[in-house]
Amino acid sequence: MLLLEAKNIKKYFGDRLILDIEGLNIYSEDRIGIVGVNGAGKTTLINLLSKKLEPDEGWVKLYGNYAYISQLEEPDFKTISDEMASKFGVPTIWNTYMSGGEKTRFKLALALETQSALIFADEPTSNVDMEGIELMEKRFDEYNGALLLISHDRDFLDKLCNKILEIEHGKIKIYNGNYSDYVFQKKQEVERAQFEYEEYVKEKKRLQEVIIETKQKVKSIRKTPKRMGNSEARLHKMGNQKAKANLDRAIKNIEKRIEHLEVKEKPKEQEVIKFDLSDNAKLHSKIIIEGKNINKVFGEKIIFQDAEFTIYNPAKVALVGSNGCGKTTLIKMIMNREEPIKIAQGAQIGYFSQDMSILNEGLSIIDNVMETSIYPEHFARTLLARLLFKRDDVYKKINVLSGGERVKVSFAKILLQDINLLILDEPTNYMDIHSLEVVENALKEYDRSLLFVSHDRRFVESVANCIMTIENHKINMFQGTYKEYLSRKTQSKENNKKEAVQKQILILQNRLSEIIGRLSMPSKDDNLEELDREYYEILGQLNELKNNL
Repeated sequence: MLLLEAKNIKKYFGDRLILDIEGLNIYSEDRIGIVGVNGAGKTTLINLLSKKLEPDEGWVKLYGNYAYISQLEEPDFKTISDEMASKFGVPTIWNTYMSGGEKTRFKLALALETQSALIFADEPTSNVDMEGIELMEKRFDEYNGALLLISHDRDFLDKLCNKILEIEHGKIKIYNGNYSDYVFQKKQEVERAQFEYEEYVKEKKRLQEVIIETKQKVKSIRKTPKRMGNSEARLHKMGNQKAKANLDRAIKNIEKRIEHLEVKEKPKEQEVIKFDLSDNAKLHSKIIIEGKNINKVFGEKIIFQDAEFTIYNPAKVALVGSNGCGKTTLIKMIMNREEPIKIAQGAQIGYFSQDMSILNEGLSIIDNVMETSIYPEHFARTLLARLLFKRDDVYKKINVLSGGERVKVSFAKILLQDINLLILDEPTNYMDIHSLEVVENALKEYDRSLLFVSHDRRFVESVANCIMTIENHKINMFQGTYKEYLSRKTQSKENNKKEAVQKQILILQNRLSEIIGRLSMPSKDDNLEELDREYYEILGQLNELKNNL
């Protein structure tokens, strides 16, 4: 069923054309993820489609009710049912003191409760912990309507979407499948473009060589010999002229063929960011960061209680856990070298925090990163270009940049410093997927120790070789990837469940033995009918529990 129709949409900001869309239809079965670089117009697009914003040209028609989940705006309705509140772990009444994750879950609960035919969602996973993201995935998956969402969480897009809408240079293109399918199709497009470019160059070169050969033939046409008679000479000359004219005509025809060849541009090759790090800067301590008997309270709230951890050299450690568990607190304790935390002697820390205080507002992008860079400018420019600051963009002042752009400049500045230990607090927030993948690849290449906080599951899986968690005021370390950590966690849950079932079986078996004893030798107070009924009930429960093992 058609839910939304848009035709000939144009939207300008000043004299800049942001979006130029010929047509877009959204149907009830569509689950569409919107991707594009920062500033491409993703939020502008859903604002136009939801009629929160009017196009400068064209029109949008919505058929049926819809809901809009935004990070910033408060919902129109402030109350949800007890059932929905319980499902999403939020209060029944909206209040401004809820966390960012709770507010997003409340808006989603409201959207589902009103049974909207179409949901628009703008970065619903931002500032939501992994458990919250998984809960949202589950609820969105249960939802029967259409979905149009912006997200930089690739796992989220993979699990929920059956189409990806890409915005590039103001135009949209739709790819069937989830995000991984989109990446595969984009790769095929690049490979096809490379093949077509090589075929174009090969054919052009072949034709140019034919022209050179033909011109050589023209030069080799013999002049009339002096001994030849007048009539013979005339015939010889006429033959030569005819042959030369034919060759000249052939050359012109080939030149026209070259002119009419469809020009194929060479696909741009992405330079790999390879850090040439000096061995002198390496930390040689076996232990990089260590903490024992860590205790921390805020008022009556306990954060850490007799907690401890050890980070060995080298390691890429992802610090994960639910919102409010103490991740940022621990990072600040490490940065402040707060007792009883110890850091290896000689550690030179590069720290990324979300306040981006390392940036000088009055300086340009390139001046900011070169201010503390140990690398030459051409390398810094390569890194910035991969983060989509190209050519004259590097001369933009920090005070004109968006939040996402500032995050990228901060990251580049930190990475180019003389450091041997990176500590990053949510470096992937507000980054477009392209830049996120650049950062991901750079960190995979980085051969120093790294401690980072992130809720992006694919980023954690790709970069980390050690998982650090905070649970019940304790710090736990797991040596391995995030996938291995989840597998161990699942196995542990299954083992706990199995133990609980076995304990229940043992209790029921003891009760069954007691009932059998009383049935075989009943006392005057025993109700045989009641005991008989309980006997068969317990037998049924035992069979069910044993089948679950």
